[in-house]
Amino acid sequence: MNRRTKIVAVAAAVLLTLGAGGVAIASGGEGGHGTHTAREAAALTGTAKLYRPAGDDITFSFDAHLAAKDNKDPQAATGTFRFSHYKPGVKGGYAVAKVDCLVTGGKMAVVTGVIVETDLKDRMGKRVGVSVHDLGKQDRLGYSWVGRETNLEVPPCLSSAPFEKVLPGTGDFKVLPWQLDYPTE
Repeated sequence: MNRRTKIVAVAAAVLLTLGAGGVAIASGGEGGHGTHTAREAAALTGTAKLYRPAGDDITFSFDAHLAAKDNKDPQAATGTFRFSHYKPGVKGGYAVAKVDCLVTGGKMAVVTGVIVETDLKDRMGKRVGVSVHDLGKQDRLGYSWVGRETNLEVPPCLSSAPFEKVLPGTGDFKVLPWQLDYPTE
């Protein structure tokens, strides 16, 4: 066998081996014999700082998930999200919310949660909503506490459009789109 034929034969064998391994991994186990774990139904993760020309430090972080078994119930979502706003020379604050709803579509997500930890005592126990548009390093974000009536009761799964820009280089939000199973009949 000449050298060129040997190289082609070895390359083909390597590709076949890698392809078989990839199929085994994609099917949920080694050699296809492991247990298959379903993709979670939806998720929103990541951290970014909002852009403010005055130098405010505004940060949002998300770790929200909807399990595959809860695909038809976005209010079964779990996790937390955190946000903080500190302005130079002015007292700021932070809050941590326990997720109570997550809806995603394409590269957009809306998450709501009830504040369970904060240094803003009048906000404890209130539901807030946040929206995210996952655009790579140019992510956008919106929140429910805009406008004149910032103390309105926010329903689950509701927030404003993602109107804020993140500080360049800080956007690493990842949105896993929700995939609903529709009846075929």
